[in-house]
Amino acid sequence: MKVLRTTFLLTALTLVLLVVGDAFGGRNGMTIALMFAVVGNAIAYFFSDKIALWSSGAKPVSREQLPRLYQVVERRAAKASLPMPKLFVIPEAAPNAFATDRNPSHASVAVTEGLMQLMNDDELEGVIAHELSHVRNYDILISSVAATIAGAITHLAYMGRFAAIFGYGSSRDNDREGGGLTAILMLILAPIAAMLLQLGISRQREYAADESGAKMVGQPYGLISALQKLGVYNQRIPSNMPQTTSALCIVKPFSGGSLLASLFSTHPPLEDRIAALRDMTIVRPG
Repeated sequence: MKVLRTTFLLTALTLVLLVVGDAFGGRNGMTIALMFAVVGNAIAYFFSDKIALWSSGAKPVSREQLPRLYQVVERRAAKASLPMPKLFVIPEAAPNAFATDRNPSHASVAVTEGLMQLMNDDELEGVIAHELSHVRNYDILISSVAATIAGAITHLAYMGRFAAIFGYGSSRDNDREGGGLTAILMLILAPIAAMLLQLGISRQREYAADESGAKMVGQPYGLISALQKLGVYNQRIPSNMPQTTSALCIVKPFSGGSLLASLFSTHPPLEDRIAALRDMTIVRPG
């Protein structure tokens, strides 16, 4: 069901991109929109992981420096039939973690110093399983594609509004009664719709990573406890994580709990994620 929801949201996001391109310049506009998406996705595919690690200040860590982390990641990666990812530590007291990759063979997992200090072994295992689930499910690639398409929509809408001010745009729209006004309204509303669809995709992938991470471990309780700790400490300890990278984290630093904040957040409310984990039924092999 979560895969179907993500597919639906990605399809809707692509349709918004094509509609914006059509409003901006007819068939040529649609071609430009697709070119934006292709180029943006190529850049995201090859460089998003490096940008995320660099912007967060993550440093590579060896087995000798952090044997506890290596043991947990090796055990969980083997269980999930994944290659061993590269491991990084972020010099930050606020507990958090994220995974980034373009495919499982080029994956990296980064944890903060605060996470390693605050989590017990069961909680750390739950966090790592969640992050490896993102890798196995290609969630980082899906989120990068969604963000790139949303960015292309916003850019095209900006160009479309600029063209409308100076009297340029699709002659077909201008020939239809009310077509110009409709196009302008759509160019204003499309970026909002694109952002909401992108955020919806991100939230669905977080729920899916929670579920598959709990199944990877065989029980949800370590991850539940980790999420509870993360929620408490990320409200107390300032984070220097940049906005673009915080969207990758297991919990978003300083995330609010209001309905409006949830609607415009890359992450579902922690209480909803914990409730979903509590409701899970994990069948152990006999």
